[in-house]
Amino acid sequence: MLNANHRREAHRGGFTLMELLLVLAILVILGSMAVGLFTGVGERARVDLAKSQIGMFKRQVRLYHQLVNQYPTSLNDLIQQPANLKNPDKWTRLLDETKLPPDPWENEYRFAQPGSHNTDGFDVWSIGPDGADGTADDIGNWE
Repeated sequence: MLNANHRREAHRGGFTLMELLLVLAILVILGSMAVGLFTGVGERARVDLAKSQIGMFKRQVRLYHQLVNQYPTSLNDLIQQPANLKNPDKWTRLLDETKLPPDPWENEYRFAQPGSHNTDGFDVWSIGPDGADGTADDIGNWE
């Protein structure tokens, strides 16, 4: 009896095929979950950055309107004094940049006053990842 138990223990030195397949299946499942979690993280970060920059432009445009008593004609009016101001002595530089930053997809931010979404105010938007204006992925201050 001692000899038979000893032979079974000596024979069992590695993993069975079933154990290896089970471990591989678990690893594949975990790997696919990880890929699913991290896919799109970069794109979501770019969308969040665009929303943040649009919020900053929105606040600065409102401040511009309070200071000068008119809306800017473009976002560049936040950096450089426009020639058509009714009260040029009230203008002040509202952004420290020498030129406007591009959106996360390297496109210019858009500005319209009156806006097509905010008809009593203004629209500030990015044309989004597809690079086409007026599509569903545009990101603006109307969201």
